[in-house]
Amino acid sequence: MPAVPAAASASLPAAAPRPALSGLVDQFGRVASDMRLSLTDKCNLRCHYCMPEDGLEWLKKSKLLTAAEIVRLVGLGVERLGVRELRLTGGEPLVRADLVDIIAALRRNHPSLPISLTTNGVGLAGKAQALAEAGLTRLNVSMDTLHHDAFLQLTRRPFLDQVLAGIEAADAAGLRPLKVNAVLMRGVNDGHAAGLLGWCLDRGYELRFIEQMPLDADHGWTRDGMITAAEIRGLLGGTFELAPDPRSREGAPAERFEVRHPGSPALLGTVGIIASVTEPFCADCRRTRITAEGKVMSCLFSRTEVDLLALLRAGTSPDDDDAVAARWQDAMWAKPKAHGMGHPGLGDADFVQPDRSMSAIGG
Repeated sequence: MPAVPAAASASLPAAAPRPALSGLVDQFGRVASDMRLSLTDKCNLRCHYCMPEDGLEWLKKSKLLTAAEIVRLVGLGVERLGVRELRLTGGEPLVRADLVDIIAALRRNHPSLPISLTTNGVGLAGKAQALAEAGLTRLNVSMDTLHHDAFLQLTRRPFLDQVLAGIEAADAAGLRPLKVNAVLMRGVNDGHAAGLLGWCLDRGYELRFIEQMPLDADHGWTRDGMITAAEIRGLLGGTFELAPDPRSREGAPAERFEVRHPGSPALLGTVGIIASVTEPFCADCRRTRITAEGKVMSCLFSRTEVDLLALLRAGTSPDDDDAVAARWQDAMWAKPKAHGMGHPGLGDADFVQPDRSMSAIGG
């Protein structure tokens, strides 16, 4: 298994030998039960915080997990390794022609497994009903603004109307709870935060603001340039009153807040803020990630990847499945304590941005 580069692990202890434990356990006692599986690195938007404007080389189809390999991996995760939730990601998963068939096969094999999908919503209007009928549980739709000019500036594509139509179709198909993910960029859509929240509350959607993370393909992210969770709360506080949601977070990346009009007891809904950079939640991380070409990333910011695809393609006997499961467990056992940003004892100097962009990792 490849080692973490020294610059990324200077303050992290080397992983001890993995004991014979069931499940996806790491050396710090965390257990991964939430599986994030990327279906493709391709995307039909070019968001500043994720993709370069042009020039990104896509993976060849032969290097991507096939539908059968996806079904097999999920089966290993659920039946052997304690996976309890599955989220399909990208790139943009809707660009896979076999997406509905994949979801239908997963649902047949795992009738009670929660299966969610993260999408940019482009093309969703024509597929929402089929996704629901195939067995998809719910959706997260990325939409950073309701303003056409800001959407074009952020994504470099004029597709806001298609995204809005996709959200409406998903709602009509019963894919709820429907969550909207938004990244605020300074000087572009930060003034739209309260308006976007009001729009979501009116429709019963849960909005989740996500701090911009150092996972952009252009490597232009800076801490000073990002809008922090504290700033997001301030932007919303001028219009709404926020109070911590009393429900347990249970390892979820989003800290939830109840939303009310100032001085009113009536609950309007909730909003989530994912503060991976300034208020990290590594100590309770429960996620395991598989890239579109079948590599385990124990952390979204990891510079270490462990290949499962070669083992998957070596054979399909129970012994082969044992080998795949063991390698997956080895990869998660070596998960670092934290990503290095904002942790006591792990300064920003210990953090090295991954070579991959978000689109190539899968969120």
